[in-house]
Amino acid sequence: MENQVKSNTEKQYELSLCEVFKDDTSEVMRKLESQTPSLFQNYSNLYTAYLHMFDNLFGTCFISEKKFFDKLNLDQSFLKQIKFNSEAIKKVCLENIDKNTQFIDQYTEMRTSSIQSFDRYVHVLMESYANYLSQFNQSKKQ
Repeated sequence: MENQVKSNTEKQYELSLCEVFKDDTSEVMRKLESQTPSLFQNYSNLYTAYLHMFDNLFGTCFISEKKFFDKLNLDQSFLKQIKFNSEAIKKVCLENIDKNTQFIDQYTEMRTSSIQSFDRYVHVLMESYANYLSQFNQSKKQ
């Protein structure tokens, strides 16, 4: 009886390769997942700092520019052309942001789909493997 208790206790502490990888991989993924909110908040804070800096820069620039360019009597058509060019560049930037966002969305969807396909494949493979081992064990008993 004592040998059987010891044997059952030993079996409880046996590790499998899959169990080790599953546990360690899950722990790493949970750690990454736990850091995600902080990562997004840090990026948000960074962009807020950039926005604040640019608002201050161009606000200060406007005051200095107004004093300087008022004395030069620049033609308004020149300033309108600069505005037109700036808007064209802005439009390209905004379109690129939308395209990059769409790309990242599609990329993430494709990766998720690939992971799900691989997961289904592994389940089929493991079922076949389990059946093979079962048949092997049965033939070994005979």
